[in-house]
Amino acid sequence: MSKSFEDLLSKVASCSLKKLSVANAQDDAVIEAVRAAKDRNIADAVLVGDEAKIKKIAEEINTDISDFEIVNVTDPIEAARTAVSFVHDGKADMYMKGLIDTKSFLKSVLDKEVGLRTDKTLSHVCVFEIEGCDRLLFLTDVAFVPYPDLETKVQIINNTVEIAKACGLTCPKVAPLAAVEVVNPKMPATVDAAELTKMCEDGKITGCIVDGPLSFDLAYDPEAAKHKGAEGRKIVGDADIMLFPDIHSGNITYKALVHAAPIKNGNILTGTRKPVILTSRSDDFETKVNSIALAAVVAEELK
Repeated sequence: MSKSFEDLLSKVASCSLKKLSVANAQDDAVIEAVRAAKDRNIADAVLVGDEAKIKKIAEEINTDISDFEIVNVTDPIEAARTAVSFVHDGKADMYMKGLIDTKSFLKSVLDKEVGLRTDKTLSHVCVFEIEGCDRLLFLTDVAFVPYPDLETKVQIINNTVEIAKACGLTCPKVAPLAAVEVVNPKMPATVDAAELTKMCEDGKITGCIVDGPLSFDLAYDPEAAKHKGAEGRKIVGDADIMLFPDIHSGNITYKALVHAAPIKNGNILTGTRKPVILTSRSDDFETKVNSIALAAVVAEELK
């Protein structure tokens, strides 16, 4: 079981070398990340975009890209469509956002002819390595689905369990989060959490353990669970997956951890045919490399 990104990198080393297709690769942070990913034997890459700009940026940041395939497509929309088609056609294993707005990037992911759409709900998973925590933590959904209903939450759980299992967890523990640990009809998040727990008990959600509603402290910290007298629950401060009731609570928690805690993290879009790396331009270099490593592990599992 992977407990850190170093563990994930070790797991990647035992896989066949994956290929990454980058849409609009004329971005300094992305070029640095794919260079590092190849140097660490995580993944090779094909860089799709404005070739002149890609080479100029690489020269400015003193990064050698002579061993990467570059496909010259100057129009950003067409570049994204070309890049995703490499993954769709099996010429690459993963798809990554470069210097293109998220809306246009997602449009290429969902393209009916060359995209990576499935009948699954798309959802976002952030994987955190937090100093002092004895496991990787999977947060969802913090960036994509605004207000998931009960059925969407089921699909988000299924998507995230798939990612967790690719990282080595055999039976992830899923905590549907709320402000309290008891069902309150006036708090819909608690009602959904209880229903998700029952669905897992009834075999309608499989491959994991679901226990909710849970507050974050009870789901995350064994000491907090002990002090709250929660020893009889299925999750006692040892949740692997934190399922947020809406994008606000998820995104606030994500940004609080990123900016206020000693962490490492990686992000991936799920529910697609192949892994999609959807990082923000503000994400640091290490986050981009970790995201590529995470996608490589998932790509190996999907293979």
